[in-house]
Amino acid sequence: MKVGITLPQFSDDPAAALEAARRAERAGLDGVFCFDHLWPMGQPGRPALSPGPLLGALAASTTAISVGTLVARIGLLPDDVLVATLASVDRISGGRLIAGLGTGDHLSRAENEAFGVPFDPARIRRTRLGGVAGALGDLGVPVWVGGGQAPTVEVARAAGAAVNLWDADPDSVASLVASGLEVTWGGPVAGDAAAIAGRLGAVAAAGATWAVCGWPESIETVAEASGALAGGR
Repeated sequence: MKVGITLPQFSDDPAAALEAARRAERAGLDGVFCFDHLWPMGQPGRPALSPGPLLGALAASTTAISVGTLVARIGLLPDDVLVATLASVDRISGGRLIAGLGTGDHLSRAENEAFGVPFDPARIRRTRLGGVAGALGDLGVPVWVGGGQAPTVEVARAAGAAVNLWDADPDSVASLVASGLEVTWGGPVAGDAAAIAGRLGAVAAAGATWAVCGWPESIETVAEASGALAGGR
């Protein structure tokens, strides 16, 4: 199982996110990922770096590590623009992009409405998600579809995409793997390397191909946990 982290992007200054990505690459982690929020969840007074430009900078600042969205939300950009943006990052990075996609939920509505972006009904968002996932898949870009609700899982299945489960238990991962889907996991981790390795190990045993740790207290501790996990196989 590959291991990555999300980056600190709730800031006006990209320096911390770029340095974190370089540290993650030096430490031997497999990927770094960006959220697609217009502000930190529930905190409209705080800034957030836009993932598109940040991904371009990450691609130019690293050489081997995967870069990705977790997730790019359908509806914030026109679908064709989102596909073109992510495809451009894939080319800039030399094929290192992972396109995590999602529909958002009721918690996302305030962000959209504050910026005058329509918030379509879930049925429409899922249809658009399928179109974007299919277009990126046709271009050879790996796609993860965020969320474990049954209708969204079926969008992933139809598009040949992986399903990303956020902070899910190992049984939920194993259930989807048993249904024939690739499953990736994301969520917060805490504690020392042994504790993190224990959590990641449970996810790996359930069949996840990736684990993306929410912005951790220590990149190096996550890397140590990942190394311990690999050494135990």
